[in-house]
Amino acid sequence: MKISNGFAEQGIVVGNTYDKYGSSNPIVRRIMRGFDTALTELVGRAAPSSIHEIGCGEGYWVLRWIERGLSASGSDFSSHIIDVARDNAIARKISPDVFSQQDIYDIRASQVGADLIVCCEVLEHLEKPNEALRIIRSLGARYVIVSVPREPIWSVMNLARGKYISDLGNTPGHIQRWSQRAFLKLVAKHFDIIELRAPIPWTMMLCASRGSAAR
Repeated sequence: MKISNGFAEQGIVVGNTYDKYGSSNPIVRRIMRGFDTALTELVGRAAPSSIHEIGCGEGYWVLRWIERGLSASGSDFSSHIIDVARDNAIARKISPDVFSQQDIYDIRASQVGADLIVCCEVLEHLEKPNEALRIIRSLGARYVIVSVPREPIWSVMNLARGKYISDLGNTPGHIQRWSQRAFLKLVAKHFDIIELRAPIPWTMMLCASRGSAAR
């Protein structure tokens, strides 16, 4: 699978800085299994008829959901990363049209129409995460799954492996840093939190719009 290797567009790092999904490092593989299990179980609990991933990057999850028989699509603000995602789709004999270039601040319900919105490892890159969550709420999906790196665990783990020392372990492109409590407080402004997961080193949650009958 092609990845962006930390490519920056409009000054923002897009996609993955390295192939964490295909890593042979046993520690990375164990960490990614935790993320995989948490996300897969939350998607299963939502039981969506369709999924749209905002900030889909190279398309790893969208393509995986499609190969598992789910209706899925993805968007990203970066034209470069959408080209990479479409190449990955073609390589797996999946229509590249499942991916579209859309900015999270401009996306509208008519462009998505999904039962479940997934927005993982995106909000930490945004200058206006509160506004992004407001827009995600406006899309009208039954459920939303969001995740961000959990600080300070994320940065400590980077330092432990000798990465990003000059930035105190902060990954390039991360301009927001939340503890689990702080992220819960932010998300709770917009959604009812149905289930919280904490696969190290992330905070992940399944949410529904406040007052929704979805449970």
